Amino acid sequence: MPAANLGGNFAADLHDRAGHREDHLCLDVPGGTALTYSEIDQWAARMATVLDESGAHPGDRVLVQVDKSAAAVALYLACLRAGVVHVPLNPTFTLGELQHFVVDAEPSVVVTSSARSEAAGMMAPEAQVLTLDADEGGTLTELALGCIPSPIRSRDDGDLAALVYTSGTTGKPKGAMVTHANLRHNAEALRRSWGFNPNDVLLHSLPIFHVHGLFVALHCAMLSGIPIHLLPRFDVDTVISLIPRSTVMMGVPTHYSRLMADPRFNAELCADIRLFTSGSAPLPAASFEAFANRTGHRLCERYGMSEAGIITSNPITEGQIAGTVGYPLPGYRVRVVDDSGNPSPNDTNGMVEITGLHLFAGYWRNSRATAESHRAGGWFSTGDIGRLSERGRLTLEGRAHDMIISGGENIHPGEIEAVLVRADCIAESAVVGVPHPDLGEAVVAVVVLDASATTIDRAEVDMCLDESLARFKHPKTFEVMEQLPRNAMGKIQKNELRLGLGRLFTSESRS
Repeated sequence: MPAANLGGNFAADLHDRAGHREDHLCLDVPGGTALTYSEIDQWAARMATVLDESGAHPGDRVLVQVDKSAAAVALYLACLRAGVVHVPLNPTFTLGELQHFVVDAEPSVVVTSSARSEAAGMMAPEAQVLTLDADEGGTLTELALGCIPSPIRSRDDGDLAALVYTSGTTGKPKGAMVTHANLRHNAEALRRSWGFNPNDVLLHSLPIFHVHGLFVALHCAMLSGIPIHLLPRFDVDTVISLIPRSTVMMGVPTHYSRLMADPRFNAELCADIRLFTSGSAPLPAASFEAFANRTGHRLCERYGMSEAGIITSNPITEGQIAGTVGYPLPGYRVRVVDDSGNPSPNDTNGMVEITGLHLFAGYWRNSRATAESHRAGGWFSTGDIGRLSERGRLTLEGRAHDMIISGGENIHPGEIEAVLVRADCIAESAVVGVPHPDLGEAVVAVVVLDASATTIDRAEVDMCLDESLARFKHPKTFEVMEQLPRNAMGKIQKNELRLGLGRLFTSESRS
């Protein structure tokens, strides 16, 4: 694995850092594939050739909707190497949901499962469709076997490396344009801040269609040349079996709540772990304290988003405070402002804004959304409410809009509401997130029945949901009201609904 010197392509950084550890284990899939750094590099180089021969050239988009696997990681590395723009999508999105991304991204190549390839081809007739299945079979891997490895393409720092779709505040997904420089600055800042070293071993149970699992976890590990236990999905038994063979685990609050429910998860099991991080959703203070008491470890909370990678992090050695997300990473500045854009006093709530080297290049083909989210001086409005301490530690208080984060997944209520009213039995709906002991927030649908209905026709409602939305967006429960609470302007008062339903999933409400 000779060194490369190709400037802006982040693939060169990953290639060079692992060069002195090319015979070391890179990916270890429990019960499956095990690849060294040299082997994953060669696999990615051959896949890059397949992408090029399929019509994906530097700057083109490659839409990826596949299950997590070692081959899927190699595909991501291949996209970087080839200079194409990786567009990761949740593999559980329905074909109806997929349509928006195909139209918006205009991919040259679509990589999906064999079961979906025909439908994807009809949806994207101008794109070449390749397949990659959960067992790592498919046309992509078959073609790669006979290809000559491609070199790393030269790219500039400002060239796009990925297009990460985020629901934002309108419900219509927007593509956050992430450059090679964005990836490089954030990965290096995290690697240093979290103390990664050649003796680490990463336990990776996160999905790789999110920034958390795809960028944060993989980049920190690969820049350090360390082994990665790559789990296809989070499974308590598998995670518990691998914790004694790992030193770092990154998770979401739901992962940790499920581990805490298992008596095997204790301080002895976690003796060799040096770092547990938690993100993608708020961590309740009670969960933070319970975790510390059980394991002797204090979860390292951090704050990030698709448009910015990781923005802030608590120190990993000391000073971690429940409910806070720490200090800005090197290369970032964070401020809190009032409604007029003026800086808020210390310890006063306001809108969190950020600027720095890690910040995305704007929204794909959406100059209006880009302009609306930025202020003078390059400050980006995150849409989150928070406050800064005198020393600059950030505490988040909530979201300015109605986004629900359930099990680490971003869910926009408007998307679900639009589907629910298709059912004849429902006249109106309002979807909110309420506290849930496992998921962080659970999706709850409050509905007003049609005049002709006396009860919810669950068969009809479930059919509408199944046809249009991924399972993680489906409401966990339904509440029927005679009318939805509204203000004088006729706007539904969702805060009132959240307050009224706030104890729906608590132990007291179930007793």
